[in-house]
Order: sequence, then structure tokens, then C-alpha cells
Amino acid sequence: MIDRKTGKIICTKVGKGRRHDFHLYKNSKVHACKEVEIITDTGYQGLQKIHAKTRMPKKRSKKNPLTKQDKKDNRAISSERVFVEHVIRRIKVFKIMAQPYRNRRKRFALRLNLIASIYNFEL
Repeated sequence: MIDRKTGKIICTKVGKGRRHDFHLYKNSKVHACKEVEIITDTGYQGLQKIHAKTRMPKKRSKKNPLTKQDKKDNRAISSERVFVEHVIRRIKVFKIMAQPYRNRRKRFALRLNLIASIYNFEL
């Protein structure tokens, strides 16, 4: 989770092996307040049922192509979310999330949090 105003990383959550983003969010004990607007990518489908103020791009299918308004809305959401993608890129510079982690799994979350705190301190 990233705060849009300050650009700081609020919290991180990791799991064993490959886990879906929404699965990690549901199992984490950190949830956003009802007043906070969440802007996500399409990996969090179903979050609207848990959190009412969720904005996410619409997906197209063969039977239901996107309308011009849907494309315009998706572009607006993506332009707001690009800030988050830049923060993720800054974390990937440390190669902890860009490549397979080959050290002890116990320390992965600790090291990720240290990198997030270095990023926050740099701001």
C-alpha cells in the first residue's frame, strides 16, 4: 500500500511462493478505512465487494468489447496509478523482487521492509 499524497510505502505483505495479489490482501490484517479510495489494477477483482470505494480498470472480453467511455475511464485510472508503478520500479532496483530470492525465506519480509524504509527515508 502506498500513500498517494506523500508517496511513502505504508505497508508490505509477502507470502510463500506465488500468491495472487487479492489473496494476499484478503489474508493480511491491514485493510483500508471505508472513507479511503483504493485505486488498483485488475489483479484485485472482487475488492469492490469488500471495499465500496474501489476504482479499477474494466477488462474486455471477446463478447463484450470496451466502449469509448470505458477506455477513457481506464486511461484515467492508469494515469493515476502510474505513480504506484514508479514506486514498485524503485523497489525492483534493489533486485529483491525483480529476480528469484535465493537467501533464507524467513528474512525476505524483513529485507523488503528495510528496503521500503530506505525508500521512505530517501523521500
